[in-house]
Amino acid sequence: MSGGAQLSVTDQRHAARHPVNLPVIAEHRVLGDVMMNIANLSTTGFMIRGATELGRGERITIRLQHIGRIEAFLVWNDGERAGFQFERIIRQDDFMRLIKGLQPNPRLRTGR
Repeated sequence: MSGGAQLSVTDQRHAARHPVNLPVIAEHRVLGDVMMNIANLSTTGFMIRGATELGRGERITIRLQHIGRIEAFLVWNDGERAGFQFERIIRQDDFMRLIKGLQPNPRLRTGR
């Protein structure tokens, strides 16, 4: 993409990240279904591990438990990891339900 993404959510990389190991199928308008493995997740975005052929500013759609379908834009890519920003901030209560579902062991959850 020539001009990059016009994001409605300001860059908030300081948001609390939760480590996860979450395989997802991302939908891309040209590539179709793309397998990704989310390594950490926040209310504003996520990071994947593994190479991706997507370029900065490209948009994907993923489906998350308790959240549903949500679009994200590629913000950075270093070849082995990539960071995506959601097109909207996930509500805190929905996000905590998602994290609780991904980490059913109470000892792994943060005390929020």
